[in-house]
Amino acid sequence: MQQSTLVRLKNDLELKKPILVVGLPGVGLVGKLVAEHLVDELEAEKVMEVYSPHFPPQVLVNKDCTVRPVSNIIYHGKANGKDILFLVGDHQSTTSQGHYELCSLYLDIAEEFEVPIIYTLGGYPTGKLTYEETVLGVANDIKLIEEIKKYGVEFRESEPSGGIVGASGLLVAFSRMRGIDAVCLMGMTPGYLMDPKSAQSLLKLLCKIFEIEVNTDSLQKKAEEMESILEKLKEKEEPQGFPVVKPTDEDLRYIG
Repeated sequence: MQQSTLVRLKNDLELKKPILVVGLPGVGLVGKLVAEHLVDELEAEKVMEVYSPHFPPQVLVNKDCTVRPVSNIIYHGKANGKDILFLVGDHQSTTSQGHYELCSLYLDIAEEFEVPIIYTLGGYPTGKLTYEETVLGVANDIKLIEEIKKYGVEFRESEPSGGIVGASGLLVAFSRMRGIDAVCLMGMTPGYLMDPKSAQSLLKLLCKIFEIEVNTDSLQKKAEEMESILEKLKEKEEPQGFPVVKPTDEDLRYIG
């Protein structure tokens, strides 16, 4: 396999200007948690698989002890009468070349189906063991920023200061060249662990934008479990003599 491969599981897919939601693994797995939750709640159908030599050289083990290669998946679902494509998966690229190659592939798909807007989802690492409900945003058009602000998204001058690394940022930037609107929505997260609480805030916002309601019980349960873990970490912070290792500047640059 010399280049990334797209496998179409449903060749007769007919969509009417679908929205594209991207929730690939990144800081706190915030975007991944939100996108996968919506895939489950909307009973979205798997329609495409992406394989790439830029993914880690590993296979994942299923419950029945069989294996499958690492991949990213595109699902099709409907919400409030609108078609939505969800891009989720196991990994982002491990190489710079792969990030650009895969983003180009995803944008080819967006162009093919006349996607009018892309929402990329991620986490914004604060380095603090505290919860903030704020959702930070960036977009590829000033008019779009004004529109998204109405939903309570914060747009802060020159933030994230270190930029956005990975698909969440690249897709927003390069979609402009394809004539596609794009927004990156980032939930505030400590950046240490999987953060379903931050994912809840991002999910709530996305449901407001899409004008839909979904069951959040499973995400709430995960959030409560993680809250317990974070409380234990807080007890071990520096005042107690057990310093918590803070993310480096390089860690905080990665939003994807």
